[in-house]
Amino acid sequence: MSVETVSGFRRRAEQLVAHLPPLLVEARQVAAVVAQGVHGRRRVGPGETFWQFRRYAQGDAATMIDWRASAKSPRLYVRETEWEAAESVWLWADTSPSMHFASSPELASKHERARLIVMALAVLLVRGGESVALLGVDRRPGTGSAALTRMATRLHRGEGDSAPSLPPAATLPSHARLVLVSDFLEPVQPVAARIRHFAGQGVAGHLVRIVDPAEENFPYAGRVLFDGTEREGTILAHRSEALRNDYQERLVTHTEAITLAARSAGWSTTVHRTDGSPHAALLPLYIDLGGHAT
Repeated sequence: MSVETVSGFRRRAEQLVAHLPPLLVEARQVAAVVAQGVHGRRRVGPGETFWQFRRYAQGDAATMIDWRASAKSPRLYVRETEWEAAESVWLWADTSPSMHFASSPELASKHERARLIVMALAVLLVRGGESVALLGVDRRPGTGSAALTRMATRLHRGEGDSAPSLPPAATLPSHARLVLVSDFLEPVQPVAARIRHFAGQGVAGHLVRIVDPAEENFPYAGRVLFDGTEREGTILAHRSEALRNDYQERLVTHTEAITLAARSAGWSTTVHRTDGSPHAALLPLYIDLGGHAT
C-alpha cells in the first residue's frame, strides 16, 4: 500500500473526472431531472436527501422533530427527506492478491487502477444526482460529499491479502445497478454463478476486467520462475516462450466464457489495460450506466 493519503486519493479521482467533457456531466444531470419527471413528482419518504420542514402534527413520532429548526420558532417542526427510488449504483473493486500484480514499476497495479476507476465513477454519479454504495461494505447508498469521503476512506484502506476474489453474494434492491471491477481470473463457474445471483434479483450489471499488459502479451522468454499470487504454487519454465501460445489460447477461452456469462444476464463488459488511460474505461462505463438510468 502506498503512503498516499485518503484526501490525495480522492483528489486524483476528482482530477480524472475533471478531464472528462463537461457537456457529458451536464447532459447526465439533465437526464436525471427528466427521469425524475417521468417517474413522478417528488414526495416524502425514506432517503438521505433533505426535502422540507413541516409543522409537527399529532401522530408524528418525537424522533422526527428537528430541534434546531424548532428552537427558532414557538412551533415544533419535522424534518422530511425526499423519497428515493431504488435505482442505486453499487460498486465493487477486487482487492484480492492477484489484483496487486504489476509487471513493471512504471505501471499501476491492477488494484490501484480498479479502485481509481471505482472512485472516479462514484464522483461522476454523485454529480449526476445518483446514490452510490460499496458492495459488501455500505448498508445503503449515499449521496453528496460525505458519501464520497466515506467511499474514498474505505477504498484507500482496502482489505489486505485475505480479500476474496469474488464479490459478496449480497441482496440488492430491485432495479439497482452494479459495477464489478476485477481481473476475473477466478474459474468461470463461480463468476457466472455470482452474475446469475445478482441478475436474478433484477440487478443490471457491468463488468470491468482489469488486465496488466504482460497478462495478455506473455512477453517472457528463457528460464522463468512463475509464482502464483493466490497460493497456486510455483512453476519453473526452462523455455517460457514455449508456453505462450497455449497460455494465450486459454486466456481467450476464459475471457470469452466470462463475457458470455455476462451477456446471458443482459450485462455489459469492458476490458481495460493498466498501460492505458483510465479515461478509456471510465467514459464508456459512465455512458453505459446512463443508458440504464431511465
